[in-house]
Amino acid sequence: MATHLITGAGSGIGAAVARRLHERGDDLLLLARDAGRAKEIAAGLPGARTLVGDLTNPDRLSWALAQQALPDRLDSLLHIAGVVDLGEVGELTPKSWHHQLNVNLVAPAELTRLLLPQLRISHGQVIFVNSGAGLATHAGWSAYAASKHGLKALADGLRQEERPHGVRVTSVYPGRTASPMQAKVHQQEGKEYDPARWIDPESVATALLTALDLPRDAQIDDITVRPGR
Repeated sequence: MATHLITGAGSGIGAAVARRLHERGDDLLLLARDAGRAKEIAAGLPGARTLVGDLTNPDRLSWALAQQALPDRLDSLLHIAGVVDLGEVGELTPKSWHHQLNVNLVAPAELTRLLLPQLRISHGQVIFVNSGAGLATHAGWSAYAASKHGLKALADGLRQEERPHGVRVTSVYPGRTASPMQAKVHQQEGKEYDPARWIDPESVATALLTALDLPRDAQIDDITVRPGR
């Protein structure tokens, strides 16, 4: 039975991944921003454990995790949480930049740093759910895309650094996926949201689990998932 720590397990892709891993009997650690949210997320996944840590404040993650019981061994760290706030460079405030960079980039880097000892013991895997915006940028997406371009650089550098320790690193680049985040994006764009037009979170979960379950004689560095309709 493998042990996985998941961020963003409360909805969308994260919820789909957590459900699939739970159904096959793996051990789950679900990171939530506060105790109330942790209880809410774990309610549908009997036996799953929770950790509390606020991704909007990466400087406090070390202290927060030090107050809680962590596993001695961790088979995977799945960075799935993310935030988006659209706006042109001429309009975005430093608060918006900091919020997106903290949650989408700095917090994953800090969580990875804190959990690398356990991942090295297991020769585990780090998976970053990135975005199509991590590969290309469009007007109105600068801050979000900057955080995701940075996440790509983080993954690429980590992959090279951790290869001698047997830790695999994968980036997943989904296109628009039917999720609460996508509903928010459409609202910010002033467009009608039709989830049937976009990727089902279960499909992205399948791609992610393919990389996670790949035999150890190989690894998948990058997966790009695009809407098929």
